[in-house]
Amino acid sequence: MARPSQQIDRALLAAGRVLLPETGCARLSVRALAERARVAPGMFHYHFGSKERFLRALLAGLYEEMFSSLSQQVAQPAQPLERLRAVLRLLARFARANRRLLARLWTDAMAGEPVARDFFRDHAPRHMGVVLQLLGQAQEAGALRALPPLQCFALVLGAGPLPMIFVAGLVDAGFVLPGGKPAFDAQVMTDDAIDARIDLLLDALKPVAAPTRIRR
Repeated sequence: MARPSQQIDRALLAAGRVLLPETGCARLSVRALAERARVAPGMFHYHFGSKERFLRALLAGLYEEMFSSLSQQVAQPAQPLERLRAVLRLLARFARANRRLLARLWTDAMAGEPVARDFFRDHAPRHMGVVLQLLGQAQEAGALRALPPLQCFALVLGAGPLPMIFVAGLVDAGFVLPGGKPAFDAQVMTDDAIDARIDLLLDALKPVAAPTRIRR
């Protein structure tokens, strides 16, 4: 059973996950966090000391949950291409589940918010490195074309996380697409849609077979 202090930590962090996508880092209120978590504001300062330390703990915890699952996928006894496929699916689903938070953090980082900037700087290279490693392994195994690594990575972003975060952010903000938000959600955001895009991408990256010469 969790100690009372741990329960307070968890309640505040859970409140932060709800509020941060709405407020961003700068506008997140300690009072609002305490009210959401149903604790006294003084308990926030007792447990975290400052809003910056709280934000760093919140974002690190969210990322480590995802990266732990990603590491488990990488450790599976499968061919590099199938491990790559599983990792891309996981990253796309993570981006979908946290699309509003990630879009807000990206906006904060572009505005120079230190916590958001440091979050991307410190964590993005970790999962990017895993994807690039798996791409390289799949190329070495002959399962993918030997294209430049960053070119492959850019294609991967377009199939997975980018629609989950940036295009979804535009739709959530009211940008009108054919069919509206229901069509976007059905055709882009579902598990089946994610899997179909990743499958199409990996199929497109497979080596091109040499044309068969017909003997006359």
